Amino acid sequence: MAERSTAAVDVADNSGDEPLTAQADQSTADGVVKNREQDTDSDEAQGSGGTEHPGKASPPELHSGHKLARRYRLEECVTRLDGFSSWRAVDEKLRRAVGVHILPADHSRARSVLAAARSSALLGDPRFVQVLDAVEENDLVYVVHEWLPDATELTALLAAGPLEPHDAYQMVSQIASAMAAAHREGLSHLRLNPNAVLRTSSGQWRIRGLAVNAALRGVATDTPQRTDTEAIGALLYAALTQRWPYENDAYGLSGLPKDVGLIAPDQVRAGVHRGLSELSMRALVNDGATASRHEAACTTPEELVKAIGELPRIRPPEPAFTAPPEYQRTTYQQGTYGRPAPHPGATQRVPVPPPPLQSRTGKALKWAVSALLIAALGLGSWQLADALMDRSKPDDTNQTQTTDEGDKSSTAPKPVTALKIHDAAEYYPDGTPQHANDAKLTYDGDSSTYWRSRSFDAGPVLAPYKKGVGIVYDLGSEKDVSAVSIGLLYSGDYTAAGLYAADSLSSSAPLSSMKKIAEARTSGRELKIPAKTAVKTRYVLVWITAAPNNAGDQWTGAGYKQAITDVKFTG
Repeated sequence: MAERSTAAVDVADNSGDEPLTAQADQSTADGVVKNREQDTDSDEAQGSGGTEHPGKASPPELHSGHKLARRYRLEECVTRLDGFSSWRAVDEKLRRAVGVHILPADHSRARSVLAAARSSALLGDPRFVQVLDAVEENDLVYVVHEWLPDATELTALLAAGPLEPHDAYQMVSQIASAMAAAHREGLSHLRLNPNAVLRTSSGQWRIRGLAVNAALRGVATDTPQRTDTEAIGALLYAALTQRWPYENDAYGLSGLPKDVGLIAPDQVRAGVHRGLSELSMRALVNDGATASRHEAACTTPEELVKAIGELPRIRPPEPAFTAPPEYQRTTYQQGTYGRPAPHPGATQRVPVPPPPLQSRTGKALKWAVSALLIAALGLGSWQLADALMDRSKPDDTNQTQTTDEGDKSSTAPKPVTALKIHDAAEYYPDGTPQHANDAKLTYDGDSSTYWRSRSFDAGPVLAPYKKGVGIVYDLGSEKDVSAVSIGLLYSGDYTAAGLYAADSLSSSAPLSSMKKIAEARTSGRELKIPAKTAVKTRYVLVWITAAPNNAGDQWTGAGYKQAITDVKFTG
């Protein structure tokens, strides 16, 4: 069951106890759970998350093997309660696993679920589990979403212990930034808890159930930004302490002792990062100042992102280094072959070297060796002197004259300098972008973020399906570009790319109008494209024309595809 919960957008999750900022309604959207095999988790209103209104319709009669739209084959029911059900399914058209929420079309929340799903799908932010389809047909409403088989819930991560400070920092930073972006588009989560936060195998944190989970459960509030900010604070609190910041136990975590109130994480567990501890309190107690240092409360995800940016950078832990074992002499070197090893702590007797040769034969042998050494030294000295004399002879035919002017004309190699990237835009002259919003992730200094292409059925050469995919970079002003280093996410077969001097960041300028600088190919995860001579330009296009074949992952299905993690230009 734990494996299923890491992949699906499960909406039957725990929520925890009331926060200190509001006394929420204790009624549940699920009613009384009758069958624990169908509903594995109870649910309580969290914080200022608002109220829930149960639906009246009964769940549709569905079973494994049922097909929706002749495409989505239901495999396994993950949740079934309160008139809706959640399934792991297979998209037979694209041959990939998906998740599906299903409820009757006459359900009291069917309209709001459809609206929430379509709004979430329009956001298109890769930090959220994507809604792939939202349909009403045959008296059913169903929402299809991504299925992440390699992702792990924060609940499962915390079962093993609190997160390291760097991991907790990455989690709260990515979650807060994602929610700030969602609120700028008018979307809120309202059910952000450890079951809704996932970490992928690449280390990226993703949020599931944006707007949809709340719509399915009928959650509403007048202060959505405060609700989500407080929820992020609770997530950080749990990540630092392995405790839920309310009195009730939830998500496999113990709650705080009763009648103690909300205490800072660094008072709950020793060794907690002080800055992160205060940050969690500023988000949790977001209706006033914290009790620790009276810092201003964070009432919106945007304010929380700003507070995170003011923290000193938290570096990842140093890799563990295992010291090599002490050098052990062999018994042959010790001269103890066939003897027992000395007891620990016992003083070892230093062997006395044998006396020098004192006999007549020994003396003769010493004289012979000495004579051979003297003869060898004499022969070597003669050969060395002869070679030096040959070199000192003048050669008028080959003699060259060096002047000061010659020294001045010699050119030293020009030092290589890194060129700063100021902006980037995806280049798609055919009018079909790949993931245009992710172009800036290729030079943000974080190797865990990237821009990716879609999967193609044939390759490695992308043509004729697509001439190529790429990104145009703005260096701020005209610079001498001599090389580029491109970090790639996928290896295998080969990746081929070219470097072009462009006139602007335009995504529709023809490739024929650009000057080709160089091209290269690789089968690894780093592609270096050096130019024979540096080219002066402000805009540079990295144009990928061939990509390796790789298996499906949390982003795309199997096929020929590539992703760029880091791009560095030098001049």
